[in-house]
Amino acid sequence: MLKNIFYVFSIVSFLFYSCNDDAFETTRSSGNLKFSRDTVFLDTVFTNISSSTRMLKIYNKSNHNITIPTVKLGRGEQSFYRLSVDGVTGRSFENIDILSKDSIFVFVEATIDFSRVTNPIYTDSIVFDNGDNLQDVKLVTLVQDAHFLFPKKDADGIKEKIVLGINDEGKEITVDGFYLDGNTTWNNDKPYVVYGYVGVPENKTLTINKGVKVHFHKNSGLLVDKGASLKVKGELSEEVIFEGDRLEPGFSEIPGQWGAIWLRAGSKSHEIDYAIIKNNTIGILMDSIGSLTEPTLKIKNTQIYNTSTYCILGRTANIKGENLVLANSGQSVLGCAIGGTYNFIHSTFANYWSNSIRNLPAVMINNYIKYQNTDGSEAILVRDLYAANFTNCIMDGSQNIEFFLDQAEGSVFNYNFKNNLLKFNDPGGQYADVPVFDFEDEGHYQNNIFNGNPYFKNIDLNDYIIGEESDAVEKADLNAAMQTPLDILGVNRIIKPDIGAYQHIIFENED
Repeated sequence: MLKNIFYVFSIVSFLFYSCNDDAFETTRSSGNLKFSRDTVFLDTVFTNISSSTRMLKIYNKSNHNITIPTVKLGRGEQSFYRLSVDGVTGRSFENIDILSKDSIFVFVEATIDFSRVTNPIYTDSIVFDNGDNLQDVKLVTLVQDAHFLFPKKDADGIKEKIVLGINDEGKEITVDGFYLDGNTTWNNDKPYVVYGYVGVPENKTLTINKGVKVHFHKNSGLLVDKGASLKVKGELSEEVIFEGDRLEPGFSEIPGQWGAIWLRAGSKSHEIDYAIIKNNTIGILMDSIGSLTEPTLKIKNTQIYNTSTYCILGRTANIKGENLVLANSGQSVLGCAIGGTYNFIHSTFANYWSNSIRNLPAVMINNYIKYQNTDGSEAILVRDLYAANFTNCIMDGSQNIEFFLDQAEGSVFNYNFKNNLLKFNDPGGQYADVPVFDFEDEGHYQNNIFNGNPYFKNIDLNDYIIGEESDAVEKADLNAAMQTPLDILGVNRIIKPDIGAYQHIIFENED
């Protein structure tokens, strides 16, 4: 009996191993491979920074297991591309097997030295086999040179730091960063790529001229110190762009990729014209009132969107804004906090944030901050709100209430809303008896339109131009319009001004 069992086991084992050997018998590739694409385009990269990884799938659609004698890069070991085939990284591979009716993956990435290429469009190919059986897939990447700005390291490998302050334990609060040398001008010769925080030193000025593109790495940003100034001098169609350093299309609208433009307490005379700021944590953080008479920040013709907290957050600040589009933030697109002076005309504040739960309205205005004393008790600091004036502005979004006044007693609280399109839908009457929301009070509210339809072109694409069916059409105050006679696109608005940053257009799908 035992002998018979052994005999059966031997037969089964023989059949198994015979079949297994047959499974791995292969024939040489005959040049009939199929590919998921004939050209692999890698996204634009900066010199010496690794690209994103792209995938190529190779199919064996024949009835035979095959071996590809060689898979390699056309430029060989000198190529700036790298491959990964079946988990092995390199530039050349031999005897790659693909089973019948099966496929394998090849992953491609690149790190390109701009100084060693003659054409910014860098190309190569993945070559399969040779001779009559040769097949290839093209590789194409656009590479850009750039100004790279980053904190230096000392002999121990410790990066430069910028000191932000002192914590309750007397220890320094720092970020990785460095200061520019004196007054500095950035011109549009090539992009700027920033690692860590770049600081404008005390009493100096950073001037950024038209067309400049500034790309910030993760946990990076711009700090402007006490007495220092930022001058952004963009022009229509040559805006200054601030965004992250991930250039792949999948990152083009992702919030929180970098830190903030932080105009610190005591900084002064900031001017921003025709800028696009996007995909960071706070678009602009403006601290301290500076002057009671002159704005610390004058900002106009500027778009800020896709910020994970605020587009603009002013803390006891003095800000004047014209032709602004602030949109799509995790908290408020505009925060006027702890008092200050705020004057905005012909601006669009729209928040249709959908990445998480949003608890704050598009525009939030208050005159205080709560904090804890050393004994753990709660305290409140109240500051004067000298002005919160909004004229010819749109405040809209996905919530019922998209502007809010939060007043603490004990200080000045001045505000005025004139010829605005305001979303304030309070069906339960929760705020009916709150004085700051008495919309019949002509001392604070004049000619506003409540809960109208702004009729934006495409909120999903951050396109907040209005159409001819908008309730904002021809409803702006003319005297205020004359202060900024051109809209953000350079269209004259003097004759029949519309509320918001844009004069309306007729959308293509309209009759």
